[in-house]
Amino acid sequence: MADTIAEDLTDETKVDWYSEDRATFGDRVTGAREAMGWSQKELAKRLGVKLKTVAGWEDDLSEPRANKLQMLAGILNISLVWLLTGDGEGVNEPQDNTPLPADVKGLLTELRQLRGKMKENIDQLGRLEKRLRNTIPDHL
Repeated sequence: MADTIAEDLTDETKVDWYSEDRATFGDRVTGAREAMGWSQKELAKRLGVKLKTVAGWEDDLSEPRANKLQMLAGILNISLVWLLTGDGEGVNEPQDNTPLPADVKGLLTELRQLRGKMKENIDQLGRLEKRLRNTIPDHL
């Protein structure tokens, strides 16, 4: 079974490496920047922002404003949609042929499964909140 999970993980990572459910905004910024061969400092200089700002984006601590987001996509030669969602014109997945140990593959699979369950729970929470709001009278 562990081999099957590892094979599934390998197959999954070949498809949509930067998709919304597999990568964060910061992952896509990092991947696009690295594909250009630039350091964080160089990207910051080209955008006219501080190094700390680019680091915050890549670490998913903050997101750029709309004007910088458009500049970022243009400078990195990627589509705005790809930058936000992983769909559309972006960069290819990293070419790292180093095999992961089986225990790491298992942990990654477990993390992805947990992320999926958390997303389902968040969606369910939203639906329940909406139902609750609809049942509470407006005067409360």
